[in-house]
Amino acid sequence: MEHVLPPPLKPSSERDRELALGLYLVMAALFVASLVCCNLIFRKFFFWTAPGIQYTFEASVGLLPYPLTFLVTDLISEIFGKKRADDVVKGGLVASVFTLGIIILAGSAPATLWSPVTDGEFNHVFGQTVLAVGASMAAYLIAQFLDVRIFHFWKHRTGGRMLWLRNNLSTIPSQFVDTLVVLVLLCGVGEIEWALFGALMVNGFGFKVLVAALDTPLVYACSALIRRRFGLQPGQEIAL
Repeated sequence: MEHVLPPPLKPSSERDRELALGLYLVMAALFVASLVCCNLIFRKFFFWTAPGIQYTFEASVGLLPYPLTFLVTDLISEIFGKKRADDVVKGGLVASVFTLGIIILAGSAPATLWSPVTDGEFNHVFGQTVLAVGASMAAYLIAQFLDVRIFHFWKHRTGGRMLWLRNNLSTIPSQFVDTLVVLVLLCGVGEIEWALFGALMVNGFGFKVLVAALDTPLVYACSALIRRRFGLQPGQEIAL
């Protein structure tokens, strides 16, 4: 049974409107920055062996900033609503495509003889194929839009209560889909060997689930501070 949520709150003063807009822009900036970082660094893989455990964790360094994108979209969904969360996801796609275009343009420009970074060094670091980035973007779009929709499904089902439930029940399934899709596509285009698929799937999804659980108190704290500042009712959103 779905609950009817309170109507969105319009800021009562210009100062409140500017504050709300500023918060939204900061969250959007964190989202886009984290996403662009992921696309720039994801081809490097790292390992970590925990003391006393006979298991070596291996994953892409792009895994480190990526969970922040889900935390941000959940906060935006909670405070500013589904449309604003979708807008940030679309903005992230535009920023990623633009970044890829700049990298391709920079790679096509010949380096001078005295350039500190040679053509070979630049291409070795940034020579990501269009197929690889396309795979990352496909997984990103599917996972982020899924996250936003599952979040709002549970928000309406719970009447805006039980934030921990929608935070985790939206992030965990969408992170699974993201990890699965990106690995299948990257293995399919030859960026990663299929023999590594199982371990990378377990490591990537396990790491994301752990971060999703750990960031729940942060989502609660940020949401509570904003709700108290603007006098929002449970489940109520700010209209921008």
